[in-house]
Amino acid sequence: MGAFSWLKGGNDRQLAATSYSGPSASETADRKKQAKARKTRAKDVAKAARAGEAWEDDDRRRERRRHG
Repeated sequence: MGAFSWLKGGNDRQLAATSYSGPSASETADRKKQAKARKTRAKDVAKAARAGEAWEDDDRRRERRRHG
């Protein structure tokens, strides 16, 4: 009878709530897109931090050569 339960009718809202519960495909896609954006930003921040440290190291070397 489960396969033909739609024939007997009833509360369509309740049927929709139980049949389509869970995240939609667009919600899942949005969540994945946001996670990818966070990961990319984290990589960019780390890359910028490494570049800044490298610049500081080079600047210290230049200062030592000039004053040393």
